[in-house]
Amino acid sequence: MAGKDPMAYGLRVLNKLAASEALDKFGLRKYAERAVHGGTKAGFKAIGTAQRTFKKVSGDGKGERPTATAATGVFDLTPTEDQQMIVEVVSEFASEVLRPGAEAADEADDTPKEVLAQTSEFGLSLLNIPESLGGLSEERSAVTGVLVAEALAHGDMGQAVACMAPAAVATAISLWGTEGQQQTYLPAFTGGEVPTAALVVAEPTPMFDPFALGTTARRDGADYVLDGLKSGAVRAAEAELFVIAADVEGRGPSMVIVEANTEGLSVAPDPSMGLRAAGLSRVSLEGARVGADAILGSVDDYREMIRLSRLAWAGLALGTAKSVLEYVKEYVVTREAFGEPIAYRQAVAFTVADMAIELEGMRLVTLKAASRAERGEVYAREAALARRLTSEYGMKIGTDGVQMLGGHGFVKEHPVERWYRDLRAIGVMEGAVLV
Repeated sequence: MAGKDPMAYGLRVLNKLAASEALDKFGLRKYAERAVHGGTKAGFKAIGTAQRTFKKVSGDGKGERPTATAATGVFDLTPTEDQQMIVEVVSEFASEVLRPGAEAADEADDTPKEVLAQTSEFGLSLLNIPESLGGLSEERSAVTGVLVAEALAHGDMGQAVACMAPAAVATAISLWGTEGQQQTYLPAFTGGEVPTAALVVAEPTPMFDPFALGTTARRDGADYVLDGLKSGAVRAAEAELFVIAADVEGRGPSMVIVEANTEGLSVAPDPSMGLRAAGLSRVSLEGARVGADAILGSVDDYREMIRLSRLAWAGLALGTAKSVLEYVKEYVVTREAFGEPIAYRQAVAFTVADMAIELEGMRLVTLKAASRAERGEVYAREAALARRLTSEYGMKIGTDGVQMLGGHGFVKEHPVERWYRDLRAIGVMEGAVLV
């Protein structure tokens, strides 16, 4: 699937975490017993929790880049030993922490900070940062990112998005940042306290097109002034750093680094149908001024960001769809009607079989696209197919899951209604996560 990743340090941390009693120490399993915290007051307001100040480092030269994985000439979907190790630990974390707390996190519209602290400990934000910059990998590892997204979403997609959001910003700066941008921001992601950060692309407009942005960045002297309204910003109320998609004057759609304390930036809650645990918000930009050194990458880099983000969402769809399939398979063999399990009925058995076939097709196309991406090959077609299949069949698997449970599928007693709501996000969300 990919060349062996030099992740020894990160894997040692992962294994240490898996063998520890950290999950119980932080009381994560008791999160469901907590009262739902109060919601954010309505209306846009400046971010009050962003206390971190990033010390600017100059440097317009090309920053460090993770190298492309060497092609072996064999199309092999077998994970490397390192990939298997990291997926096993992330899967354990998802099943022991994310899955039990999913319902409470969904009701609270938030992911517990203790959960986020644990993901920081085992280095999610370091996976695509080169070793020379304090990260875990010398080689680009989009496949590992997809596998991790799949494993996290198998626990809960909403919390998975919250956990992956800071890594999206770190990955973007690692892949496309200048020397100065990398030296300014990446040390925060490789330290002990990973900043809350959000990659914000979406806008609250019908049929949103990430290449026809309403948010603008117009030139004003040596600076740029941003105006617009963004949506789907993960945990924006607590964010310290944003990478925001904007139509930059003289360039076109681009990424812009915006620190949370920038005057003219404010946030408001944006309750959603699904992904409620991700704490989605709207971000308003009214005359927000940034320097010319805040522009991240080129227009071509922006296009690649959209593709890599869609692969991350595809990975999340795989994990959630797998949860639906597993739950439905168990349900139909234990649920009886007219004296026999409903699985004995041909229509039910065929539907479950179709769900499994669709999931395997989604997974094959997604991993193929990620594999081509990390080898530096053209993968636009494969990424588009992954987006299409995971949004269409992911939603179908969610719908069939609810249908197979009948009335039980429509109530919160069973998790399929939440998975159904989360899977609906695959076809409409842009940005937020990245591999």
